[in-house]
Amino acid sequence: MRAGFWEILLIVVLILILFGHAKIPDLMKNLANGINVFKKELKSVNEEKKENIKKTVPKKQVVKKKPVSAKTVKKTK
Repeated sequence: MRAGFWEILLIVVLILILFGHAKIPDLMKNLANGINVFKKELKSVNEEKKENIKKTVPKKQVVKKKPVSAKTVKKTK
């Protein structure tokens, strides 16, 4: 369901009546600060998860192989 022009205009007018034109910039500033804090927390949680995964997943072990020499290879007929 889409809101039409008149519904949106009515909502804006009601907000202006309830909060007044002086408080709206403060409300928007607080909303922006809250969104920024939320984003920072999400980023820190993701970084913590990545660190935990790095700690729990073992590193690949490199197996050193001995070089094959001509003496060790058997000739088959």
